[in-house]
Order: sequence, then C-alpha cells, then structure tokens
Amino acid sequence: MPKDLMVILANRPGTLADAAEAIGNAGVNIDGGCGFPAGDEGVFHILVDDAGAARRAVEAAGLEVRAERDVVVLDQLPNQPGTLGAALRRIADAGVNVDLIYSSADGRVVLGGDDVEGIRQAAGV
Repeated sequence: MPKDLMVILANRPGTLADAAEAIGNAGVNIDGGCGFPAGDEGVFHILVDDAGAARRAVEAAGLEVRAERDVVVLDQLPNQPGTLGAALRRIADAGVNVDLIYSSADGRVVLGGDDVEGIRQAAGV
C-alpha cells in the first residue's frame, strides 16, 4: 500500500538532495512528491511503497520523518480539463476533507486526509 512520508528538512541548499539520495541508496523509489518551505523548515512529502525502508534511510541520514500515513492514489483520472475538479467535488460532497494533494511521477493524483477510507469510497477507488 502506498504511503506518504512527511520529511522535514533545513531550508537550505542540499538537504532535499540528501533526503532523495538516502532514499535512492536504500533501493526505494520515490513514486511522487512535493516540497515547499515552511518558515525555517522545508517540508518534503514523498510517495513510497516501502515506508519502513524509506524512513530508516531518511533517519540514518540525520533527517526527521514527522509523519507517515496512508494515501489514496487516483490512477483512473483522464488528463482532461475538469476531471480533477469532478473527483474532488465527489469527495467534498461526501463530507470528506482532503488536506494533501500532489502528483505521482507517472501522473496519478495522490490524496491524503484524516478519513482515507472515506476519500477512497467517494473517489470510487
């Protein structure tokens, strides 16, 4: 099952590379991700299949994994205007909150929230 890891980095050159290299050197593929600054920190969300190995690699590199959680990966969305909005509307209309969204390396949409099963059901996954 795909997992999202939230890796916390110092907001300076090289820490993103450190995290990605550590994960790659552990033989874990980063299937998707996003990153952004948050004050003095960098937040790096990554989609991985082997969260345990990725976590160990990141922590061995001296970096922090602040959170690990299940996510929903939507792979049936056509790359056409309106399809993402329609999927998100179904989830919202079901009363389920999405608090994380990014794309995978192969164009799938990754969604996270407190009610992963609710997201999965409302999205029809």
